[in-house]
Amino acid sequence: MKSPGGSIYPYYYKGGAIHCLKYGSKYNNEEQLFDLMKKEEEFIFKTNNRLKIWVDMYHTAVTSRVRQELINHMYNLKDHIDKISFVGLSSLNAWRLRRGMKKLGMNPRLSFFSDPEDAKTWLIHE
Repeated sequence: MKSPGGSIYPYYYKGGAIHCLKYGSKYNNEEQLFDLMKKEEEFIFKTNNRLKIWVDMYHTAVTSRVRQELINHMYNLKDHIDKISFVGLSSLNAWRLRRGMKKLGMNPRLSFFSDPEDAKTWLIHE
C-alpha cells in the first residue's frame, strides 16, 4: 500500500517499520505541501497505529507559515506518533519546531538529522 506522498506503507528498514512523510522538494509551493499534509493525516488516522515517522523536508522552503502548519500537523497526529525524526531542516528551524511543539504541550521522542539513513536508523532503535 502507498501513502498519499508515494511512500510504501509500512516501509521496512533494517528490521523495523517506519512511515515516511515526503514533504521535500516542494520548494515554495506551500499549498501543495499543505494539501499533502491533510491527505497524510487522513491516511494515518485510518491506520489507527502509533508510528515511527520520518519526515523529509529537503528542498522545501520552511517559512514561518510552513513551520506553523507543520507544528499543527504534528499536533493533529500526536496520538499516532511513537517517535519522529526530521531531515533537511536548518538548526534554527529545528529549534523553532521543537519549541512550537512544546508550547502545544507536545513532547514526543523527536530528533533532527542531516542524513536520512541516520534518521531512519534512530527511529527503529529503541
